[in-house]
Amino acid sequence: MTTITTVEATTDRTWALMGGSAHVRMVGGTSAALDEAEGLALALEQRWSRFITESDLSRLAVADGATLTVDPATVQLLRAMLEGWRETDHDFDPTLLPAVIAAGYRRSIVDPSRATDLPPSIVARGDLEAMRIVGDAVRLPRGMSLDAGGIGKGFAADLIAARLLAAGAHGCLVEIGGDVRVAGQAPDGTAWRISVDDPFSASANRGIVRLPEGGIATSSQRKRRWMTESGTAAHHLIDPASGRPAATSIQTVTVIAATAARAEVLTKPGFLRPVDDYLAWLPTRGAAALLIDADGVERTTSNWSDYA
Repeated sequence: MTTITTVEATTDRTWALMGGSAHVRMVGGTSAALDEAEGLALALEQRWSRFITESDLSRLAVADGATLTVDPATVQLLRAMLEGWRETDHDFDPTLLPAVIAAGYRRSIVDPSRATDLPPSIVARGDLEAMRIVGDAVRLPRGMSLDAGGIGKGFAADLIAARLLAAGAHGCLVEIGGDVRVAGQAPDGTAWRISVDDPFSASANRGIVRLPEGGIATSSQRKRRWMTESGTAAHHLIDPASGRPAATSIQTVTVIAATAARAEVLTKPGFLRPVDDYLAWLPTRGAAALLIDADGVERTTSNWSDYA
């Protein structure tokens, strides 16, 4: 996703992050603010990546039920995970890392030298209510691990946008791996304009979203794919009911919500529920969605046109 057609002058910066890239477009502000935002982004990756053994989430995975002190931003992420797990009736489940690895996604697609190795005791538990948080102290039950995955990208975008505004930016767009947060003044003074990618063509899009404030996230089963040992294609979107990649014709789910983290969470039921049920449910959560299936057919919630 990228913004298009600006009126007021903006400043852009792009860097590698979280297995992809981060892009910031800032209205007003200073280069020091961008430096601060990039520093925060890189620090969050160090705290949350499953490919970094000293990250907060990696340390919690091998703590064997012990209580650890983690960064305050990690506490915020864990609370967002719990809220998303509850709101989606467990369709969003960040405890599925063992299933992701079992399906064949152990190594980083960007850097195959980086791999995730979990203790044999770790299983896909799905019981986030058993997590305990007191201040910055966190205890996971034995056998649980947490994967930041998409919510980590969305939540990082939310935190970076807040940091930029606090540092004096008039407005900003922060994109991390397709998850976007916009905040403050748009370049044209009205709304940020964001293109929705076409999953079948890197050079095309499926329309323009106009968003004055909030988040938009796209989850796709077409990007992180690999071939299993049996020769079948697999993807990283795991069905909690089966522990295997979700069997669905839906290729991408794009959601607009109040924050990028919440938009990311709300994409997951789009791959798991009957389409009509999902499209009826999502507006009751204050969100809108566009789904694209394997034939390229689009389905939208009744409120998607509010952002056209």
